[in-house]
Amino acid sequence: MTTIFLKPHKEESLKRFHPWVFSGAIAKVVLDANHKASAPEEGEIVCVRSAANECLGVGHWQVGSIAVRILAFGEESLPANFWNARIRAAYQVREAIGLIRPDNNTFRLIHGEGDFLPGLIVDVYADTAVVQAHSVGMHVHRNEIAKAVLDEIPQVENVYYKSDDTLPFKAPVDGEKIGYLIQSDNSDESEFWSTENGLQFRIDWLRGQKTGFFIDQRENRALVERYAKGKDVLNMFCYTGGFSLYALRGGAKRVDSVDVSQKAIDLVNVNVARNFPKATNHTSVAADAFEYLSAQKAEGKTYDLIILDPPAFAKHRDAVKNALRGYQRINAKAIEMIRPGGILFTFSCSQAVDKEAFRLAVFSAAAQVGRKVRILHQLHQPQDHPINIYHPEGEYLKGLVLYVE
Repeated sequence: MTTIFLKPHKEESLKRFHPWVFSGAIAKVVLDANHKASAPEEGEIVCVRSAANECLGVGHWQVGSIAVRILAFGEESLPANFWNARIRAAYQVREAIGLIRPDNNTFRLIHGEGDFLPGLIVDVYADTAVVQAHSVGMHVHRNEIAKAVLDEIPQVENVYYKSDDTLPFKAPVDGEKIGYLIQSDNSDESEFWSTENGLQFRIDWLRGQKTGFFIDQRENRALVERYAKGKDVLNMFCYTGGFSLYALRGGAKRVDSVDVSQKAIDLVNVNVARNFPKATNHTSVAADAFEYLSAQKAEGKTYDLIILDPPAFAKHRDAVKNALRGYQRINAKAIEMIRPGGILFTFSCSQAVDKEAFRLAVFSAAAQVGRKVRILHQLHQPQDHPINIYHPEGEYLKGLVLYVE
């Protein structure tokens, strides 16, 4: 096995179980005697050692500032039955926190570093698991991962691989990036439904965003349900209508769902019809968020409760300033349209934007509009998106629930 030797004193973060080895910490790379290439292949399993030759762990080699993602600390090779053991442990966590229930068969099974499998995402929808690799190493091991998921997760019969948009750009990848890794004879994605807290959602993992649904907002959707009774609700960036369905079940007077994608709006309508076939208090619109809010304001329309759950405005640190301006602008438009005593749910899923900067952008929006606001809740990602205590970078979802005077 190729061995990565670190510079003196660069092992401290690994001894604190942080799973990344940065390229600047590497002193030398020693290829094994049978190595055919002149450097490690991206996705190769390598052993990491300190300058004093202490074994620190094994992980996936990759090109870039993060050179190694550690899979097993203190090991010289991956332990036997590694994938099954890690996936079984992750499933046991989901069982322990009560996510596996008759009224809920939708959950995140593997959340990268939070489940000690950096570079891997696995979401479960009823009998289908959707796997995403965010590193070449996880792509290389995709078939082993799929088999372990099928072995360890009782409800799973199909494993679908969807990594066409998540693997590193220009990575040297062999094999398909999208398609079934394991498919049962009775699978039918054309009529596929998954259940979250008793509500049914049509999941389109073939063409939908991410793995097909935003599981990370489950608990926050439930909170919207608590506040929705008797209210006029606007769900911006609604995607397939998750917040809208919870608001309808919570007794909202009216719900308007808005997304720029007509395909998303079509799924909203399908989901509403499935769960509330007699509903007459829901409207869906395919429109740009900024244009829609401006048009509604011009008509004098207001709401009791508005949800803002935009896509990531900043996918890297160079875009943070523009992202914060975007958050301020969209929140100002929403706050203008909230009736006195109304509520705003506002979110950022940009990992590069920290919660203090996001909160400042939202409060700047309130000051710009001249409204008084109070924080009712500070929201974050749910239990099946755990944050490894040794890897605080895993915290990405930030939300505020504001009372607007």
